[in-house]
Amino acid sequence: MVKKNTKLTKFGKVWRATLCILSPLVGGFLISLLTRSAMDQFGMLKQPPLAPPAWLFPVAWTILYVLMGVASYLICLVALQGKKSERKIAIAALIIYTTQLFFNFIWTPIFFNAGLYWLAFAVLAVMWALEIVVLVLAFRISKPAFWCLVPYIIWTSFAAYLNISIALLN
Repeated sequence: MVKKNTKLTKFGKVWRATLCILSPLVGGFLISLLTRSAMDQFGMLKQPPLAPPAWLFPVAWTILYVLMGVASYLICLVALQGKKSERKIAIAALIIYTTQLFFNFIWTPIFFNAGLYWLAFAVLAVMWALEIVVLVLAFRISKPAFWCLVPYIIWTSFAAYLNISIALLN
């Protein structure tokens, strides 16, 4: 019987967790650098009822990106260690998660820098649909990952309301 090297296994888990959590955080940070000046212009737009204060957005997104990263790590563990049927679902979930993360990142410059509110909403709608698919797949293989993603879908739904409202008001 071959004994596993637990230090390597622990290192591998820590490395994967770090990568999964840092990926959305770093991506979000880089996108925020691209849109920093556009946030001033955003403040001048007519805001809908329920629009949160500007300071809430980076706080909310930091929390959401950490939760998304934790969820992707939990799904990654299933992809590596789960039953064969679960591994297939986990791999599909990770591919769709990565795709929706791309849409998440491109939404910001489309909305803030370009001011293309209706195009941004279309991107957001695709992102939301992909999030729903990831949420359903996560529910099938990892309830903790599912619960980590619930705040994200709620926030994205709220972002859709803000996006549409700003498009209509401006």
